[in-house]
Amino acid sequence: MHVQDSHWSSASAVAPGTALSAPSPAHGRPGGPRTTPLRVDAQRNLEHVLRAAREVFGELGYGAPMEDVARRARVGVGTVYRRFPSKDVLVRRIAEEETSRLTDQARTALGQEDEPWSALSRFLRTSVASGAGRLLPPQVLRVGVADEQEHARVPQQRTQPAGADLRLVPERAPAGEDDAGAAQLLDVVGRLVERAREAGALRADVSVSDVLLVIATAAPSLPDPAQQAAASARLLDILLEGLRSRPA
Repeated sequence: MHVQDSHWSSASAVAPGTALSAPSPAHGRPGGPRTTPLRVDAQRNLEHVLRAAREVFGELGYGAPMEDVARRARVGVGTVYRRFPSKDVLVRRIAEEETSRLTDQARTALGQEDEPWSALSRFLRTSVASGAGRLLPPQVLRVGVADEQEHARVPQQRTQPAGADLRLVPERAPAGEDDAGAAQLLDVVGRLVERAREAGALRADVSVSDVLLVIATAAPSLPDPAQQAAASARLLDILLEGLRSRPA
């Protein structure tokens, strides 16, 4: 898993389903309105770009160049920039969508699993399988040490021994929808963690940041899909065992 910082611009992300493109003449009449087939093509290209961005950023981190995204989408890099005027806008769009997906998965686990450990493990398995954890925004997946008092602690995390406290340290960024989405994710995952801890199923020193690090961890890429799935499942089993509490 490679998570790399991107300089998040203050530009607004392109709204879901919106396909921006440079003006061009319609078929048969220069300067005329676009025909339906061109708009369908533009929407299809947007979907290809978003799918490619999820794959490329999931594999290489947010530091991957836009050229890699264009190559994976099989479009020109100019097509990518017509829809997303900067890389920051594309990164923000992907991160917001994946953060929202993780939040929905956590809420589903809370609502459908009565047993605390089952709820937490269901969320982890679903999130790892979806790949959303590999696309968490940098300001959410950031770990700091206990002496950084200027940063706020994630709610429901308990203090570990001095010098050993690893916790999420939200990056200072302009308030916006991405910050609200990250806060919702941390709140719901915090409830999953707290329930499992209070039930005695989760180690007392496990924090929200530990859980997010688990879902952001991926097995090495393998050429065979079946082997890849088996390796990912095995890695998650090992990590889950590491989170569980043990009788004294």
